[in-house]
Amino acid sequence: MTERRQSTPDVVEAAHELIVRDGRVAVATIISTWGSAPVPVGGQMAISEAGDFQGSVSGGCVEGEVIAEASELLVEGGRPRILSYGVEDETAWRVGLPCGGKIQILVERLEGAADRVHLKRLTEARTSRQALVVRTSVADGARQVFARSDVGVADDIVQRFFSGKSTVEPSAAGDVFVHALLPPPRVVIVGATHIGQVLADLVAITGFQAVVVDPRTAFAAEARFSSATLVTEWPQDALPQLGLDAYTAVAALAHVGHIDDEALKLAVASECFYVGALGSKRNHAKRVERLAAGGVTAEQIARIRSPIGLDLGASTPPEIALSVMAEILRHLRGIKGKGAA
Repeated sequence: MTERRQSTPDVVEAAHELIVRDGRVAVATIISTWGSAPVPVGGQMAISEAGDFQGSVSGGCVEGEVIAEASELLVEGGRPRILSYGVEDETAWRVGLPCGGKIQILVERLEGAADRVHLKRLTEARTSRQALVVRTSVADGARQVFARSDVGVADDIVQRFFSGKSTVEPSAAGDVFVHALLPPPRVVIVGATHIGQVLADLVAITGFQAVVVDPRTAFAAEARFSSATLVTEWPQDALPQLGLDAYTAVAALAHVGHIDDEALKLAVASECFYVGALGSKRNHAKRVERLAAGGVTAEQIARIRSPIGLDLGASTPPEIALSVMAEILRHLRGIKGKGAA
């Protein structure tokens, strides 16, 4: 397996590294937005006492002000701070937020063994693609952490494992920020084809993780897939190792029956949110016969989007890749759409 990592660390990973190094770290989290906001609710920054930081809460508009507040909190201590920036007063021009929006940011000071363990758990969950929901008291920073595997969890929390929605909610003890921390969406591309090559780049540009699976090393070359993790194994060996979770899409693009079919058998039996396969309606009909003969149920076969991609009239490999990426995004956002003809 050839793995491509981002050049910058994840914010939670950076926060864990800073608390281990310095003994404390500040974490700034967007908890509310109104109007135009370049970073959504849940966007975070990790900030050291010296002003080192990772992440963003406004795309550059208010980061300097947030870093100053966080550094002060790290030195002076105290309860979490709520920072608000908008266009209704001089802060718009003083800190550079003239875009017409308003954001509210929770800044917490984390230190000590309990907070180190908390950040380590968040880091490990992200690495292992485990979804978590964290409830944090805005007043004092007290928190609860829920995993998808926990039993007896309130319906509101359960729904966030699917929606990914993060919001401030009122409670008897005061406002609570409910933060859904889901694994980054991942697209497993079976077949290191020209379409797969373009799709891998589109996946990476979108901010998702791209994994390309193809046992044919002449096709799955690093020079062709610089933005993806390459797995030069047969799908039946590679996919169980990757783990097809609810935040993973599978696109079978090899256009070779014995490669695509093995991937599809595993994909339709998994939790992955999208399964698509390249091929005409005629070829897909033959594929359905093969899968059914191999024991795949009709209900599972119905999950396969084929011909793959939204109907954009695509004809070239880049256009087809774009239609596939669009269909994957449509499914991820829970919008029902018609596949390409």
